[in-house]
Order: sequence, then C-alpha cells, then structure tokens
Amino acid sequence: MPYKPQKIKRVLIANRGEIAVRIIQAAHELNMQAIAIYTDADKGNLASQLADEAVHIGESLAHKSYLDMDKVIAAAKDIKADAIHPGYGFLSENAEFAQKVTSAGMIFVGPSSEIIKTMGDKAQAILKAKEANVPTIPGSPVLENLDEAKKYAKSLGYPLVLKAIAGGGGKGIRIVNNEDELMHQYEIASAEAKAAFGNGGIYLEVYLPKAKHIEVQVLGDGKDVIHLYERECSLQRRRQKIVEEAPSPSLDAKTREELCKSALNLAKLVKYKGAGTLEFLYDEERAGFYFLEMNTRIQVEHAITEMITGVDIVREMLRIADGEDLRLKQEDIKIKGHSIEIRINAEDPSNNFFPHPGVVSEVSYPTGAGIRVDTMLFNGRTIPPFYDSLIAKLIIYDESRPLAVSRMNRALRQMSIKGIKTTIPLFVDLFKDKDIVQGSYHINFLENWMQRVK
Repeated sequence: MPYKPQKIKRVLIANRGEIAVRIIQAAHELNMQAIAIYTDADKGNLASQLADEAVHIGESLAHKSYLDMDKVIAAAKDIKADAIHPGYGFLSENAEFAQKVTSAGMIFVGPSSEIIKTMGDKAQAILKAKEANVPTIPGSPVLENLDEAKKYAKSLGYPLVLKAIAGGGGKGIRIVNNEDELMHQYEIASAEAKAAFGNGGIYLEVYLPKAKHIEVQVLGDGKDVIHLYERECSLQRRRQKIVEEAPSPSLDAKTREELCKSALNLAKLVKYKGAGTLEFLYDEERAGFYFLEMNTRIQVEHAITEMITGVDIVREMLRIADGEDLRLKQEDIKIKGHSIEIRINAEDPSNNFFPHPGVVSEVSYPTGAGIRVDTMLFNGRTIPPFYDSLIAKLIIYDESRPLAVSRMNRALRQMSIKGIKTTIPLFVDLFKDKDIVQGSYHINFLENWMQRVK
C-alpha cells in the first residue's frame, strides 16, 4: 500500500546540494510534497527543479539565507509546510532552531531541542556516555584557563588534543606534544572555536595517533532505538572525512557487537528520536574503543549504511517524524555485503585542494550493478563559491570488500566531471594503494600518504 502521510503533507528542506535532493526523493516516495529553498547563487539548482515548490530564501552568503533561522521558518509558514527537515550542516544541530520550528507549530524532522542541546555539547555528551557505561577517552572537563589546562595536561600525559566542546568539521582542534605547544595553541583553539561555533569552550583529550574513526548509526522513535551497525571513516584530510566504508574492515565480530551495544545503550539512555550517529575512536594497540561525540542529524555517509542493511534511513526519519513508531526490530537488521563512499569535492588536489567553483560543462556517471551517485550536478550547473565544496558522492556496493574496491576502481575510470577541478584524480590514485586495498589505515594515514605521493 502507498504510504499515507498522517501529519506531514508538506515538508520544507532547510538545506541545499545533494542532501536536499536526497530528502526530496524520500519525501516524494512517501507521498509528501517537498519544498526547496534557494539563494541568489543557487537559483535553478537541482533541488529547486525536483521539488514541488521552491522558495527564494535570500542572498548568497549562508548567514543571510540558509543560516537565518527566522527567514527559514517564515518561508516554511508562508508555504504552509507541516515540517522542516534540516539535512546536515547549516542549522541541523542547532537546538534553538529546532525549538523555534516546534514553537511555530511545525514538526522538526529530528530529535528534540533538548537532546540536540545535550548531545551536541561534547562535554555533556561525554557525561551521558559515562552514565551509560560507554568507554570515553581520558580527558579533562571544560577548561577555565591556561593554568588549568597545564594541570590536566601534566596528569594526562602528552600527546594531547585540544578540542572545542561545540561544532565539528575539524575546527577548534589542536594537537599538542608538550607544554610549550599547549601554551601556544590554547588561545588559538579557543578563538577558532568561538569564531566557528559561537562557543569558545575547549577541553583536553589523550591523543591516539593510529586510532580508527568508527561510528554507529542509530534510529529511534523516542521510545525504542535500534542500531544499523557501523561505518569506518578513518580516511580524513584536516580531520574531515573523504572516504567511508561499511562495515569497518578493522573490527572483529566480538568488538563490533560490543561497540554497537555501547552506542545503543547511550542512545536509549537519552530516548533518542530520529536518525543519529555515535562516533568512536578504536585503538588496536589498547584493544579498546572510546566515545567521541554524537551527531544528532543525518550524516553525509548515511548511504553506505543503507546499502549494507537495506534500510532507507531518510525515509525512516520522515516516517518517525510523521508519528510512526519504529517499524524495525534489532533482529531484522543484518549486514549484507560491503559498501564504500567517496566524497567528490570541487577542489584542485594538485593545488593544495584549493576550491574550484565554476560551470560544470559535462557530467558522465558510471553505471552498472552496485553503483549509486548522490549528487547536485547537471550539465551547465554553476558551482558557487559560497558553500561547502561537496558536489557528489560515489557509493559502491558489492558482496565483499575486495570486490567493492575493484568496482570502485572501475567506476572511477568511468566517472567524468568537466569544466571544474574535482578530487576524482586523488581517488583514482588512492584506491590503487596496497594499504587501502587491504583495509589497513588509520586517522592519520591519508595525510601521510599524500606526502609520500607528492
């Protein structure tokens, strides 16, 4: 039977790019009308073309448009939307925005503002993790001043990481190897965090240079929560993910079970509602995993989890927000096969990844079994310079990891984006590397590899 929406007939997508397209697709499959928003720079974008209606939200700069809570909510009310889906980035983890949406009489597609506020604050999230008996990295509380930082650094031992309590994307993070570096980096990390997130709070954590970055996907309805297993996201540049795969090649069955159970315990403790991701570091030398933070939104890399579990996460988000109970039981969720995703950015990897906006003259996608492309591109599309440089995601699925790597190599040979520089050449080289083929890498592997192949 076709899905019959209960409360959400019209959903506004408070985002842009490939994730806006992805949410529109899911909404249409649930017989919901989808409303896109766009700026001067995004006029005529793919989301606007695919949506039932598109609303101009303001000037090109994000703080005058996509980040303006009042403008977004006013647009949703004017267009008579029942709900707002925030996607990722922009306002997706802003507790004030979630509260304003519900106060305006609309449904926020995601957790409550209280959960966003608690789990979006890394210090509070770590306290919740400890309450749920989830292992955490040895660290300090939020630091009051440099003298306090020195005191905790001495007790924890170097190397350490200075981290912002808010935000993400690698900002407000500094590695310190000794007290001199701590003295130099303390104010810099705090100022960067303040500029990026409006909160200069920072704390210290023990640094694990060869750890694996592994995250667990959860879905909840506010009463029950399930996990959809894990993804490995250790291939990072400047602490931003560029390749993800599921399941992780680093975990054995016992560790996988323990990790996913820990994530589930924490999500259940806070009575999580919607799609969320709990991030961990796994350290093989210590044979342990440690909770990092929770992302209270859909992730860029959700697609690989969809591929190995068969669960449409975005559609489930909308159904839960529409008032449905969680339809899936934990015993229904099985891992089948292997999936790898690469993030294709409008950047020049031969020129220190300098952003490369411009007009896409021609796009050619790979085809065949096990290939999915989530994108915002079309021939003639202008990539504006005002936003994140992500323009497409190439997602590969196969019955095993070796076959998935082989299929990725084949797909990369067939994919072409002309008119702008992209990161495709980087991936062509990367997936020939023997360590990548073997699945033997860690959070600092990619930057070391780039230095070697220069």
